[in-house]
Amino acid sequence: MTVSMSSTPKKSLMLFSGRAHPELAEEIAKELDVSITPQSAYDFANGEIFVRFQESVRGSDAFVIQSHTDPINQWIMEQLIMIDALKRASAKRITAVVPFYGYARQDKKHRGREPISARLVADLLKTAGAHRIMTIDLHTDQIQGFFDGPVDHLLANKVLAEHLRDAYSGEDLAVVAPDSGRVRVAEKWADMMGGVPLAFIHKSRDKTRPNEVVANRVVGEVEGRCCILVDDMIDTGGTIAKATEALLADGASDVVIAATHGVLSGPAVERLSTCGAREVIITNTLPIPDEKRFPQLTVLSIAPVIARAVREVFEDGSVTNLFDGNA
Repeated sequence: MTVSMSSTPKKSLMLFSGRAHPELAEEIAKELDVSITPQSAYDFANGEIFVRFQESVRGSDAFVIQSHTDPINQWIMEQLIMIDALKRASAKRITAVVPFYGYARQDKKHRGREPISARLVADLLKTAGAHRIMTIDLHTDQIQGFFDGPVDHLLANKVLAEHLRDAYSGEDLAVVAPDSGRVRVAEKWADMMGGVPLAFIHKSRDKTRPNEVVANRVVGEVEGRCCILVDDMIDTGGTIAKATEALLADGASDVVIAATHGVLSGPAVERLSTCGAREVIITNTLPIPDEKRFPQLTVLSIAPVIARAVREVFEDGSVTNLFDGNA
């Protein structure tokens, strides 16, 4: 009579995609040479979301891909429901892959009686059952500390910088931060671009009027240079458009905008297409429909970066080594 049973553990990587940005999930799956796990997902008449996976997920290493795009609250809720379904179906480990992390700009209290919504989103993911978060270019690094577990903070700057070096290597460049808070990020960019000069835009805001810049002033030498204006996201485009205009007014020969996340809300397309920028480069962390595309826009795929990180996590490798020790 056998008194014990032993087995060799077998790992199984499974990808799951919400409905927010299925094109990116399919690109990631293609890079990994796996298929997205089939599921049934739909909305009830009152707006409630239903999800059921059509294959067994027991014991799997599950990666749930959902970018928090408009309507942002619906897609956050769908990801939470997917994670809960995986937890209750006995997935071994659940990683929330969030290319664009919703509410990231609400990472601290500016005044009394305000929420810290970025922390709330992290708490919701943890409570739903996520063991790990994988995301790209958070608005601020400290958001990693809001989640009680591993956070893989991936960087898009290599993808963007490679395109810039190929397209503008023969020009006199300067890297420009759109505000003083992004100077440290811009310093890293300047090093990546070969030690080019650094400048930044000093701007003022009215705290009672969100998404609106009051004034801009260029700090640094930009005259005669092609300025690479770098940021983590472009929402309504007001900050970036006015910064572009300020740089051109200060004598910049050209302005190229490079940002990870193209939120492109409201008047963003009109502002970006008419501000005088030579090129606007973003990644596909968020879906960019045809109506948000314009002649100067270049969209680069972030799928290879996410796929490599997913593979490293699955194989218990090093995500940090993918980014030269900076992730």
